[in-house]
Amino acid sequence: MTKIADSELEIMRILWREGRPMPFGEIRAELEDKIGWKKSTIQTLVSRLRDKGIITAHDKYVTMYSANISQEEYIQSEGQSFIDKMFDGSAKNLVASLCRGGKLDEDDIDELKTFFKVDMPPPSFAARSHSPEGGNIR
Repeated sequence: MTKIADSELEIMRILWREGRPMPFGEIRAELEDKIGWKKSTIQTLVSRLRDKGIITAHDKYVTMYSANISQEEYIQSEGQSFIDKMFDGSAKNLVASLCRGGKLDEDDIDELKTFFKVDMPPPSFAARSHSPEGGNIR
């Protein structure tokens, strides 16, 4: 998935929150008030997102912009990219790091335990990657 810059993400958050095509004027008004960006900055960011294919411009009487990817899709992609880059693809190592760093309290850990017991299907043996020598690849 194409990377979304932090500044572009501000526009995406508006589109995701609203869940509808929006005119540039509404996007601009919110970002001018919230962040203080000028019209030209916002136009540049909208153009970049459109050029990347992340948003679509619907030309009507007023051009309307809508997201081509959902917030959930982006979060999943960015999360996996982060895990791949920082933890060699191991979500387990990410969680271990959060636990060691004191970022998860007992309530968080209990909630995760419940999530894994109830919401997650057991991992299938076939879904794991194996090296030709027979050892697991992580």
